[in-house]
Amino acid sequence: MSEIKKLAGQTLWYGVPTIASRFLGYLMNLSLPLFFAQPATTADLTQIYAIIPFLNVLFTYGLETAYFRFSKEEDPNKLYSTLSIALLGTTFLFTGLLWFFSNSIIQWANLSAHPEFINWMIGILFFDTLSTLAFAKLRQENRPKKYAAVRLSSVFVNLTTVLLFIGWIPYKVQQDPSSWLTVFTENNIGIGYYLIGNLAGSLLTFLLLFHEFRKISAAFSIALFKKVMNYSYPLIIVGMGGMVNDMLSRLIYQHVVNLPVDEAKHELGIFGNIYRLAVLITILIQAFRMAAEPFFFKQKGEENAQKVYARVMKFFVIACCFMFLFISLFIDLFGWFFITINRPLWVQGLQIVPLLALGNIFLGVYYNLSIWYKLTDKNNYGAMITIAGALITIGLNILLIPSLHYMGAALATFLCYLFMMVVSYYMGQQHYPVPYAVKKLITYMVIVVLFWGIQRTILYFFPHLWLGILIGFISIGLFSWLVWWAEQKEFSKLFRKAN
Repeated sequence: MSEIKKLAGQTLWYGVPTIASRFLGYLMNLSLPLFFAQPATTADLTQIYAIIPFLNVLFTYGLETAYFRFSKEEDPNKLYSTLSIALLGTTFLFTGLLWFFSNSIIQWANLSAHPEFINWMIGILFFDTLSTLAFAKLRQENRPKKYAAVRLSSVFVNLTTVLLFIGWIPYKVQQDPSSWLTVFTENNIGIGYYLIGNLAGSLLTFLLLFHEFRKISAAFSIALFKKVMNYSYPLIIVGMGGMVNDMLSRLIYQHVVNLPVDEAKHELGIFGNIYRLAVLITILIQAFRMAAEPFFFKQKGEENAQKVYARVMKFFVIACCFMFLFISLFIDLFGWFFITINRPLWVQGLQIVPLLALGNIFLGVYYNLSIWYKLTDKNNYGAMITIAGALITIGLNILLIPSLHYMGAALATFLCYLFMMVVSYYMGQQHYPVPYAVKKLITYMVIVVLFWGIQRTILYFFPHLWLGILIGFISIGLFSWLVWWAEQKEFSKLFRKAN
């Protein structure tokens, strides 16, 4: 179990700053209802943050994963310099194209009220892309302290900017309309300060990673770049398809729902913020991936590597099940919070959160399973699975959103990730068999869903907030006991002191 301990240690170092940064960002997103009572106010921001992940995939085109894949067999300095030079050139190219087509993007995304959002978005993409390989280098070289410091510094700047310009300054101006601070409120930037804060954090990240940029030499290898691209180009399809599955519902929602423009923006604002509750699970997934991707590649070729991957999957699913219980069993607390701060409109749509959360567990399992095609250089299979998932997402969103609204988008996400998880498992077992504890993992997921179903049934007849909270704690306690009983041997190995 030493490999699991190693991954746990890496997850602690690389995962904690990721969890902290994403959780702070999540709290910042959750704070939007405190500042903007009408959900439609946040719709344009939701649209921008649905576009950014698509462009991130295009701008980075799989180079981060390729860097981990080839770092063991190629000269690290040559590899880093070659990929960094390529990334620098394509970043300027893609940025220029975005500037050129910015007006078309504004019209397509219905952002005519805030065209400046596109400019700030381009700046965020520019600096974030240039920082991609520098962060990968820190992870590959096991330099967690600087990694954590840079990540958290960026989030601190972002959070400070938002709270200052969206929270504190408007409050002061409201108390004293003659204050000089009105210069920051009369410019109609409003929620745009959210993007400005993000841009400031991205710029700071770029500056703090300057030492890593200095290590880039002029040694660009065309042969090495071609070799890397042969591996990574399917990952562009995988990434783009993944973004379709994750973001499409928010991108097209106001275009396909059968509502007037203002009402569509209203629902999109609600849906975008409700979705953030479900993706708490993705905080765990992203933290895990930061540590797991380089770990999996380093394990390749080691004895019992497949058994290690199977154990990792089991502990990952257990962690996701606890996250699902926390989100689904205490969902009424979020509703109480919104009502308490006089934002009752934000309670709409909370019923879809458990379904989205379960779908995100399937996504996390799929990420674990996807290691089979990355390790065997069969990324084309990953591209095919993702394209199939994207087609399901597109079809179901267009079919279901007009009639089911939020629930239609949630069902599309759930069914897409379920499909991708199942197909990836069966294909992976044919090309790179891993002895996953399938029956046990399915049992865990079924049990947590049953706990949620039992709670909702009881609350249907006895709708009391305190009762829901009590049932939530009891359910989490019972599941904790069940996991400990079923995994005593595994836990004893995991926590056993080395001799």
